[in-house]
Amino acid sequence: MKQIYPEHHLIKTGHISYCQVCNSRKLHTILDLGHQPLCDSLLTKKMLSEPEKTYPLRMIWCEECTCVQIDYAVSGDEVYHPDYPYRSGITKELAVYQESIASSLVKKYNLTAKDLIVDIGSNDGTLLKGFQKENIGTLGVEPTNISKIANANGVKTIQAFFDIKNAKEIREKYGPASLIISTNTFAHMQGLGEFIMGAYYLLKDDGVFVNETHYLLDVIKGGQFDTIYHEHLRTYSLRSLIALFNQYDFTVTDVARGDRYGGNIRVYVTKGKGKPVSLEVKKLLAIEEEFGLGKLETYRKFAMRVKKARLEFMDFLIKTKKANKHIVGNSCPGRCSTLLNYYGVDSELVPYLAEQPASLKLNMYLPGKHIPIVNNQILIDEQPDFVILLAWHYAKPIMEQLKARGLKSDFVIPLPDFTIIKNSEV
Repeated sequence: MKQIYPEHHLIKTGHISYCQVCNSRKLHTILDLGHQPLCDSLLTKKMLSEPEKTYPLRMIWCEECTCVQIDYAVSGDEVYHPDYPYRSGITKELAVYQESIASSLVKKYNLTAKDLIVDIGSNDGTLLKGFQKENIGTLGVEPTNISKIANANGVKTIQAFFDIKNAKEIREKYGPASLIISTNTFAHMQGLGEFIMGAYYLLKDDGVFVNETHYLLDVIKGGQFDTIYHEHLRTYSLRSLIALFNQYDFTVTDVARGDRYGGNIRVYVTKGKGKPVSLEVKKLLAIEEEFGLGKLETYRKFAMRVKKARLEFMDFLIKTKKANKHIVGNSCPGRCSTLLNYYGVDSELVPYLAEQPASLKLNMYLPGKHIPIVNNQILIDEQPDFVILLAWHYAKPIMEQLKARGLKSDFVIPLPDFTIIKNSEV
């Protein structure tokens, strides 16, 4: 069978020597984060006695389309194993946000009970619950066992990786989709062409693919090197997304920025060429140009800032330990694995990471550095001198919640720039 998408949009496992979006060879290494484990392959106590796999983790920039990517792909089956521990529904801020996505899309596209919304990488169904509240038909596609939680909660979910075959089967059984949504998953897949053509077959004419991902401009502006991990094969600029969809029968018709994950971009891509394009697209392209996303110098400055933040953090950590002060970590998002492994922080320097009681990560160990993950009640019981906020992009609500529970510790925010916030200032 003839392949119906560009060959470079099937990212093979292993080293990648070309741009995953535009196939250019004009690539530059911005930051080498060393060999790192998969950030969401947490370890059990027994696994600490076994060898651990690591893979190259480098941040690479394409000067042709301005996409940032990593240059080594780990097989999706390995990254998104059935016991993948991430759940969107347990983070209150994220659950509220996802409900707001649903209501804004219902208004934007005048959706009714006749429409079908398909969420790819739908996790526990939190986003689709928002559409269900408005009586709109929904279907989730989720490759991990989290799909079972969604189904148990009344959100019909197919446990599978989304591809062309899967898309055609869904259309046959459920009819065409008005909207296909992907939040924080479109940067993840190796089968980029399979996904885009799958969306093409599943969408009705003029149907829209809405995807939301980390945004390159915010990553660079905020020194957020910790968004670089093996799940994130690509970090998109708007320019690179337009370059991507120009290779298909799609038009990037609208765009919006948000403040999730430390800064995100939501892109609306309509089926068919030559569709009307909102002014927001032109405006944001101009902002990218002015910021310097097309210049190598911008990324060199970013790398220098990252290295400076690392030295300041490690310097503080070692001084604090020498002064016999107690310093611990709070939260274990995927991004903290990149940060702690790159910085070289182990359980001798940070004895544990405290997670909320509903987390699937409790009683596991951080890959690479083997720091134990424990119930965050320990923070209130122990009252350490300092708590490092590893989910720093939620710093404000986390500090407020922990202080309200009686925590008296001061807070350390590792990024965008190393900062200490006194408890009395919260």
